[in-house]
Amino acid sequence: MWIADNWKDYEVIDTCSGEKLERWGDYLLVRPDPQVIWDTGHHNPGWKQKNAHYHRSAKGGGEWEFFNLPDEWTISYQLNKGNDPQKPEDMGRQLTFRLKPFSFKHTGLFPEQAVNWDWFSEKIREERSRSDRPIKVLNLFAYTGGATLAAAAAGAAVTHVDASKGMVGWAKENAVSSGL
Repeated sequence: MWIADNWKDYEVIDTCSGEKLERWGDYLLVRPDPQVIWDTGHHNPGWKQKNAHYHRSAKGGGEWEFFNLPDEWTISYQLNKGNDPQKPEDMGRQLTFRLKPFSFKHTGLFPEQAVNWDWFSEKIREERSRSDRPIKVLNLFAYTGGATLAAAAAGAAVTHVDASKGMVGWAKENAVSSGL
């Protein structure tokens, strides 16, 4: 198993009774996670210092309760660097993501996917160092563009596809924020 542990702006701080306490940049969010079946007693002080809490409804869906959370904020992720620090193309690229709470508990990013971004970015950089042929990536169901940005930062030409026009627009904004 690969663990997405290179984040500086995101972490799971604690888990308890079907919820997880997460740090997204400067903000603490509590979101439901049905895989959390244990009870740790909510001893971490972050549970009381949260900026937002998503409450799941018994009928499906749910709603956010906000405590001093901006409508939108950013976090960054540093892609893994390649093997040769003397090569500019091996320097890891910082990706910047705009976040905001959705009505269905999401924030616009799946941070656990960063390990995949690092993996395929390395593969793209390796291929670019061996060949001059262009590398093309098709990212389907691409959401707000995490994988798209990682592939583009590694040097691939990326086609980003999502059924939601709003998500495609958000991905474009994330690309601009990331200098891509």
